[in-house]
Amino acid sequence: MATENSTLTQEYLHSLFDYKDGNLYWKNVSKFHNQLNKKIAGSLHHTGYVYIKIDNKKYSAHRLIFLYHHGYLPKMIDHIDKNSLNNNIDNLREANRFQNQWNTSLTNKSITKIKNVYWNKQLKKYSVQINAKNKKYYFGCFNDIELAELVAAEARNKYHKEFARHF
Repeated sequence: MATENSTLTQEYLHSLFDYKDGNLYWKNVSKFHNQLNKKIAGSLHHTGYVYIKIDNKKYSAHRLIFLYHHGYLPKMIDHIDKNSLNNNIDNLREANRFQNQWNTSLTNKSITKIKNVYWNKQLKKYSVQINAKNKKYYFGCFNDIELAELVAAEARNKYHKEFARHF
């Protein structure tokens, strides 16, 4: 997959596509590509993202849609609802690596099934810990799992702000 071309502009995208409901639709760009006219651009890749080919280079649809609306390409774009196929502009936001990681779902490896709540075998209590800005924050141990869950949610709200994901 080619890297994204820095010459790609918002104006160029507007000349190629129309946007509606999270999709880019090909405009009638030439008589030789009339079969693409008004069809949804792109195809699903095995990574779970939609890619669109422009001038023999592949671009992720969500990045093109962000550029189409905002006129610039950030280093990273976060899907707010974590659905990589939901490329509605209201579901896309600029993020850094940490913010993107904060907006992840609970892993299957979680014993407690509660994000940022861990079982401490030695103390036989529930421990609350989050990561933010390359630091680990420890919020204590609790006998009550509901209290630990509440503390974890409050910690995510405080440190992860709008990128806090509670499930």
